[in-house]
Amino acid sequence: MQSLFEWDFRGKDPATLDAIVDKNIREFGPGLEDPSFVKNIIMQVMEKMPQIDKIIVRCAPEWPLEQVTPVDRNVLRVGIYELLYGNRDEVPPKVAINEAIELAKTFGGEASGRFINGVLGTIYREIGEPMKDHKPPKKDEPTPEVGKADEQQDDQKISSSEDAA
Repeated sequence: MQSLFEWDFRGKDPATLDAIVDKNIREFGPGLEDPSFVKNIIMQVMEKMPQIDKIIVRCAPEWPLEQVTPVDRNVLRVGIYELLYGNRDEVPPKVAINEAIELAKTFGGEASGRFINGVLGTIYREIGEPMKDHKPPKKDEPTPEVGKADEQQDDQKISSSEDAA
């Protein structure tokens, strides 16, 4: 989130993103053994950003995208990516929402947590509240797979909602 914020704040030049990410990993992630997770999330968010930004605009119509604070805008981008496109076995939807709310409360303004909760909660309900009753499997139980079909259904639900708007 820090790297996306910095990239956004400094003018959104795609040529600067790799250097920003590397600098932030050195500064904020000393001892991080495998930075590929960080880089992968950022690259995936960047790839999906046009779709993600359309979703933000639709779910927060009172706030033009450029008027949303850079912190909130990038917390939403990461949160929406994890909610719609991320691996739900690694980050269940409710965890993605809670992490985004905590980031907003920590780094955003006074109302950021409520704003992020409202937008991500709307999206979560629109995609049918996946894993709502999910309980982590016991150690000796296999983890059910959340496949591409679920991701495609979520995309279709969001696209249908966008088309209707």
